[in-house]
Amino acid sequence: MADAEIGLIGLGVMGSNLALNIAEKGNRIAVFNRTASKTHEFHQDAGPLRDRIVPCDTIEALAAAIRPPRPVIIMVQAGAAVDEQIAHLRGVLSANDIMIDAGNANFRDTMRRFGELEGSGLTFIGMGVSGGEEGARHGPSIMVGGAEASWKRVEKVLTAIAAKYEGEPCAAWLGPDGAGHFVKTIHNGIEYADMQMIAEIYGILRDGLGMAPKEIGQVFARWNEGRLDSYLIEITARVLEADDPETGKPMVDMILDRAGQKGTGKWSVIEAQQLGVPATTIEAAVAARVLSSLKDERVAAQAVYGGGVAPFPGGRDEVLADLELALFAGKVAAYAQGFAVMAEASRAFGWNLPLPTIAKIWRAGCIIRSQFLGTLAKAFSGGPVANLLMTPAFVQMMQEANPALRRIVARSAEAGLPVPALSSALGYFDSYRLGRGTSNLIQAQRDFFGAHGFERIDSSGAHHGPWGSGAA
Repeated sequence: MADAEIGLIGLGVMGSNLALNIAEKGNRIAVFNRTASKTHEFHQDAGPLRDRIVPCDTIEALAAAIRPPRPVIIMVQAGAAVDEQIAHLRGVLSANDIMIDAGNANFRDTMRRFGELEGSGLTFIGMGVSGGEEGARHGPSIMVGGAEASWKRVEKVLTAIAAKYEGEPCAAWLGPDGAGHFVKTIHNGIEYADMQMIAEIYGILRDGLGMAPKEIGQVFARWNEGRLDSYLIEITARVLEADDPETGKPMVDMILDRAGQKGTGKWSVIEAQQLGVPATTIEAAVAARVLSSLKDERVAAQAVYGGGVAPFPGGRDEVLADLELALFAGKVAAYAQGFAVMAEASRAFGWNLPLPTIAKIWRAGCIIRSQFLGTLAKAFSGGPVANLLMTPAFVQMMQEANPALRRIVARSAEAGLPVPALSSALGYFDSYRLGRGTSNLIQAQRDFFGAHGFERIDSSGAHHGPWGSGAA
């Protein structure tokens, strides 16, 4: 019988948990994995949810099990594997059926797939899913891009499985074609920045103040009760309080300082550059991960230059208060950059992205959920906003917090402690708030060596300087 509400391909960690979540919320779901034994093993392990799961040995059986128009979630590795599944599905699906790519896809791949399916009768959704394994199982944040009619077909299922914030589902249709995956990309860029700044604060506490992991964990746990209340701060405290079961030492001290990445942070930086929007804090975070991978070079450089850290100046209570405010200011800068990128992408691609809605669906389920997202949603609800930093609520926040960020960046430089993301956040803020910058000199230089011309402050049109024969 074709009575399943939805289908799913790919029973890895994320796919399995998403399928269980869908079944748990009362929906019948057909599932398929390339390895048939894994499909049946998943079905057997589903326990009381088994009756709502239809295990399928073939793509044809999967399609036959779903009521039309048939939505099928694809949960496989981003890239060629998705294209392979789309090719298989095109052979068994019919007009108005919906393929849903729920992986961390590059939004440009998503837009290409929309183009390739044009005229086929089939429809497509690019769906960003945030929250990791836990979110997939119990409630992620869901960002949907595609035709609104396709969203309406799956809206009931997706809002049922999404995280809830005060009863409101953290799932929404954000616009056509690649809108959902683009928003997820920028979400991950902000996530990179947030994680990097937290790591920089941890470095100051560890190396500048000489604090042990559990003591640092207590600091983060205390901060999580105030303005920094967020998922990443919460798990940072828990990570720092954990011990390694093999050695009994703090778990964090047993982990190699070499960070991985899967591409979404890099994509967010590339797209910001393509759109001409500064996202310096996100850029610094991505670069910091790349630098972290150069472990052997860093060890060799320490042997040459020394790795000593000077004592961090200031009394402990004063420094801790400044660190909390500095991290908050950096977080605001990262969000301001991310939302500025999304606003420009919305204009460039004709998406009409609902920025207040994006902030709302990030309030629960996703990795960057934070207590100030409600305030952020209100800031964008009053009409067009040039930059988050110009909204009254965030002006007040940054006026209070930016002096602490300035002190922490300055003292970190003196102590020899790297804070690239926090430094970039401060540089972004200072550049943004400076009415007269220094690019007039850059324009003069460009005109000198390339006759590019410049604007004058006292007249319109293009002008050239009196550089004479020295210009080349």
